[in-house]
Amino acid sequence: MSIIKISSKDNTFIKHINKLIKSAKYRRENHEFVAEGLRICYDACISGAVIKAVVFTKTAYEKHRGALDEIISVSEKQYEVSDVVFSSICDTQSPQGVLCVTKTLDKRTLFDKMEYSGKFLALDNIQDPSNLGTILRTAEAVGVSAVILSKDCCDIYSPKVVRGSMGAVFRLVYIIVDTIEGFLSEHKGINSFAAVVDNGAKPINSVRFSSPCIVCVGNEGNGLKESTVDACGECITIPMKGRAESLNASVAASIIMWEMLK
Repeated sequence: MSIIKISSKDNTFIKHINKLIKSAKYRRENHEFVAEGLRICYDACISGAVIKAVVFTKTAYEKHRGALDEIISVSEKQYEVSDVVFSSICDTQSPQGVLCVTKTLDKRTLFDKMEYSGKFLALDNIQDPSNLGTILRTAEAVGVSAVILSKDCCDIYSPKVVRGSMGAVFRLVYIIVDTIEGFLSEHKGINSFAAVVDNGAKPINSVRFSSPCIVCVGNEGNGLKESTVDACGECITIPMKGRAESLNASVAASIIMWEMLK
């Protein structure tokens, strides 16, 4: 093992990391993404993700030597960078001086091996990375079998999504599909529910979510696409009191998952 030291922000690899952080297209083209922070990097390590490179400062290594040694032992390349260089590639306000460049995760095989007898969440055009990260974190916590994302959702490998998921992105089974309605048409044996803001829909606390089932949650501003609603077997809603007209997408998804899994 040979640790490469970098002291220039103009280094080619440093530029590569910056592009991975900033561009979803670049992440897709290179099949790589960035995970920043000791806990997230350690989650990648123990979850069996392919770590293409680990980048750390001398200060971070001295402070977190035990955990970093484990990460280093499974990474393909290792880089020690100066504090100035790390500050040029970090995406957080209080950097810990540790990040990993990780190969994008192919969950398709895991998903295909699942027997469709569980409880699933479908996300239709979710756009806020913070919302998506929180939803993934909650999905893992409550025990959702898998998450299905439409391809027009924000990038699941966005640094904000990876960080907000608190490592769930490495452990949770998920797939990305062209459209949610297309997925539903291919899996007609799954009871499907559209989460809507509609007084005529069935209150979620009166619904019996028997397996297999899937609940679809839509875009923050516009909700579910009409075609997705039409593809679902039933519409459900979260009853609200007072003058509230809607809920934040991650809050709504969390309530729905809790009701579905309780």
